[in-house]
Amino acid sequence: MKQYSVDRRERLLRAIDAGLGQAEAARLFGVGTSTIKRWRRQRRDTGSLAPRVRPGRRPRIGLAAWPALAAQVAAAPDATLGEHCDRWAAAHGERVSPATMSRLLTRLGLPLKKSRSTPANRTRRPAPRGGPRPPTSTRRPSSSSTRWAPTRP
Repeated sequence: MKQYSVDRRERLLRAIDAGLGQAEAARLFGVGTSTIKRWRRQRRDTGSLAPRVRPGRRPRIGLAAWPALAAQVAAAPDATLGEHCDRWAAAHGERVSPATMSRLLTRLGLPLKKSRSTPANRTRRPAPRGGPRPPTSTRRPSSSSTRWAPTRP
């Protein structure tokens, strides 16, 4: 959930300081009374209403290693995500999943576009529109009722 802005927090607490009740301010600003209590305690304790930093998971490949990853992709642009994961593990000793590698490459702006190393498979050409159907497909008579329609020879 997105955190409320400092401006909204300040406006709410100014309204309470001006004499507005907590319950009414909570309803007016669309926040809970416990949120107001927490913001008042934060202002009293720290003097600031800035949202606290939300800790997250430490990235598997940090910012300092991004140039090395970009160099790896430049050296082997046709490698798959799995191959890039294997190369990263061999070079840096830390295994990452293909999903993590994909997110990092997207964040670096390095999409994995594969060049075709073999010619395309030969495919059957479709039948021209309105032309004869292949002999394997047959039409069955249809009816709008739920019972089978009688077939005519």
